[in-house]
Amino acid sequence: MASGNSPAKRFFFGRALRSENLRSTLLPKRIALPVFASDALSSNAYATQEILLMLSLGGFALFTFTPWIAIAVVIVYFTVVASYRQNVHAYPSGGGDYEVVSTNLGQRAGVFVASALLVDYVLTVAVSISAAVANISSAFPPAARYAVVLAVVFIILMTLLNLRGVRESGTMFAIPTYAFIIGIFTMVMWGMWRIFDGQEMRAESADWEIVPEYAASGFLLIFLIARAFSSGTTALTGIEAIANGVPAFRKPKSKNAATTLLLLGLISMAMFTAITWLAIQTGVKVAEKDADLIGLPEGQTQKTVIAQVAQAVFGDFQIGYLYVSIVTALILILAANTAFNGFPVLGSILARDGYLPRQLHTRGDRLAFSNGIVFLATAAAVLVVIYGASVTALIQLYVIGVFVSFTLSQIGMVRHWNRHLLFEVDPKARRKMMRSRMINTFGFLMTGSVLVIVLSTKFLNGAYLVVIAMPILYFIMRSVRKHYDRVATELAPADDERVTLPSRVHAIVLVSKVHKPTLRALAYARASRPAYLEGLTVSVEGGDTAELTAQWERRGISVPLRTLDSPYREITRPILEYVRGLRRASPRDLVTVYIPEYVVGHWYENLLHNQSALRLKTRLRFTPGVMVVSVPWQLVSSERLADDPVSSGAGAVRRGEPEPEAAEAYVAKQYESGEGQHDGTSHPPKLGS
Repeated sequence: MASGNSPAKRFFFGRALRSENLRSTLLPKRIALPVFASDALSSNAYATQEILLMLSLGGFALFTFTPWIAIAVVIVYFTVVASYRQNVHAYPSGGGDYEVVSTNLGQRAGVFVASALLVDYVLTVAVSISAAVANISSAFPPAARYAVVLAVVFIILMTLLNLRGVRESGTMFAIPTYAFIIGIFTMVMWGMWRIFDGQEMRAESADWEIVPEYAASGFLLIFLIARAFSSGTTALTGIEAIANGVPAFRKPKSKNAATTLLLLGLISMAMFTAITWLAIQTGVKVAEKDADLIGLPEGQTQKTVIAQVAQAVFGDFQIGYLYVSIVTALILILAANTAFNGFPVLGSILARDGYLPRQLHTRGDRLAFSNGIVFLATAAAVLVVIYGASVTALIQLYVIGVFVSFTLSQIGMVRHWNRHLLFEVDPKARRKMMRSRMINTFGFLMTGSVLVIVLSTKFLNGAYLVVIAMPILYFIMRSVRKHYDRVATELAPADDERVTLPSRVHAIVLVSKVHKPTLRALAYARASRPAYLEGLTVSVEGGDTAELTAQWERRGISVPLRTLDSPYREITRPILEYVRGLRRASPRDLVTVYIPEYVVGHWYENLLHNQSALRLKTRLRFTPGVMVVSVPWQLVSSERLADDPVSSGAGAVRRGEPEPEAAEAYVAKQYESGEGQHDGTSHPPKLGS
């Protein structure tokens, strides 16, 4: 594995940063917008398409409802933006919905919101990357055959970029994000100019026909419209990322985050409205299944809505069409960056509070939460493979988690303002709080209604998996917290507790051969000045044991060597039984087992060495009153790591230690003088005593 300062690691991730450099990674608004808003902006590439796909189930006639659904999405969007601006000012620490809900509704509700957000972050990566591959396939049809492979490769690339750190990755993402914004607004202005000039713009699918799957009327019509609206609300995903990422902004953090959130809302909804309008103007038709689209050439996959709109708007100007297709694919790939920033930060906060493994709370070399980034990437890649990088399939799982967090967060904010109003006496401050409470109340009513619609329309189409996943993740996090609490209680010393010294220390050096590692272990064991020291070997082959004993005596090693018989050729069991026998005979004694081990320089060498020692150490750790000491012997292959700061300590130890011959002489001298012998007051029991 590459070491901390290896050239390969520096090439991929950059040089390690000191902790005090964290301040230099804070983001100005111009960089924060593409870092935290790329998901919300990129959802415009498929939000309109998802509305049309759901309406197509009832036939082309239902497309007339598209403008009204789009207006409803815009209203919900700005309601959520206004609501989250209150969150950003009230809770700037970066906990986002988790902190808001935990503080105001209780820790259990907060953990449930966190489970919803974690699931939604994973889906954000999977959906965004899959949508990017779909847009690439629209511009370059042969790519459709390698959709899953391309999606996984893009996830890996995003992971590498984010492991370099938020500031550096943010700078990289700024150019494609702004290129996407420029491309979409250029397309819109180009299209408006052509319409005002009297030119006709027709999408390639404008003259095709849609075969309806249902005869939409009555309740079914309402259901399809509601389902189209719920799919269109995918445009709202990513709003919460800014609330979670407030600590990454430059000061004044809350103000800059709130301003960025407002800019996001204005830009994103302008793009969504314009794309939807152009889709209607150009007569775009899409269907959930290719077979339902009459006129689609045989063997051809239907293009995305935004690709058809760009093709119709730019006409013969192919450069414009290709530009929009490329920047759309790029922004969709980079949209995953919102999750790559939100998931690790939330994971770190949860780990700090004991609900996730504490490794997620630690920053890596580049001051990014590396473990969280890798975990997110792995989970998203698994989803992409399972669902074949299909946006239509993955979108059914989407949005639920984020609207659960939206709704509970708004309830939490209402309780937040109610609590503060009880103690606030300043009329001006009270008016401001009451206005904020009104905004959050309206936000709760709106997002709660959308959540009900999303659940009722998507549940049987795959959303039930998310509904199952969130409680499972909730119970896992609660179990992790209970474990940490139980361990903390178990380890906490009583007020009057004192350290109790063992009566004696019985030291055992495991001996397989009389070689340099064994002699070093004997020297180290003697240096600890135990009450009793002995060598211990297991007799598996009589001839080998006799040779070992002869070498021991020939070298004049004064340490007693005890031989354990093993008729079944086991090594671990006889040693365990002997050590446990010592403990039973003298419960107040401490037994220290010294195990010589090889230090190697290549991972594959570990497969050839230390396997018996590893098994034995694992078993000995479960025996009370037994300490296990590893005595390293560095093989020549380990010297290649000697200059590495991570492992240089090992090399220094080797050079500073006595050579084996000196160690042997030291052991012999001490035992000849009687210092190393047992004090004679008692003797170690025999095996089985």
